[in-house]
Amino acid sequence: MSLAHAVNPSLYKLNYDPIKELAPISLVAYIQNVMLVHPSVPAKTLKEFIQLARANPGKLNFGTGGTGTTTHLAAELLKVIAKIDIVHVPYKGTGLALIGLVGGQVDMLIMAAPAANSQIQAGKARALAVLSAKRVSELPNVPTTKEAGVDNFEVPIWYGILAPAATPRDIINRLNLELNKALAAPDVRERLKKVDVEPVTNTPQQFAEFIKAETVRYAKVIKAAGIKPE
Repeated sequence: MSLAHAVNPSLYKLNYDPIKELAPISLVAYIQNVMLVHPSVPAKTLKEFIQLARANPGKLNFGTGGTGTTTHLAAELLKVIAKIDIVHVPYKGTGLALIGLVGGQVDMLIMAAPAANSQIQAGKARALAVLSAKRVSELPNVPTTKEAGVDNFEVPIWYGILAPAATPRDIINRLNLELNKALAAPDVRERLKKVDVEPVTNTPQQFAEFIKAETVRYAKVIKAAGIKPE
């Protein structure tokens, strides 16, 4: 299960209750996001981008992989936190949004750091900050959002494992234990590192609380953005 598990209740009229009908087992992985701008954008830092946006309301835009995606909601969260007005330009996929950024059709894009790295290294996109609690290995010189002066702007792409709600608690706990063991194995961690995936584990209760917090956070963002459930 991914971030969509926390987002979908606010975006769609579901025929099931994801909180009541699924039992969290554990988080398993993070992929960190990075905020990019086209090289023509004069902002060299996240704070400078915010200042530029405030001075030019409605003039800057941001590309996304589509309405309701992480790329979209992360930018909408920035709009709420920084109180800025930037225009959404949805694409049919993040790859197309990146092409739009590199081509100068959009000013800003938030996307997975591993997928953006080659364009950053080529100088076709400028990285302002990674949306994580710590710097990422593939972009060691790019500050975190907190280091860049913006708190509460950590938005990873996350994946976790859930089971049907009726699964016995002892089985949930056993699955959690085995996942922790597997993700702690050096060979598994090395394989994940090669594809820029960060292994993460927690308890079933911690994962349940994490999902609830993410659901509440994105419900507020979706409401602020005026996105209506489909």
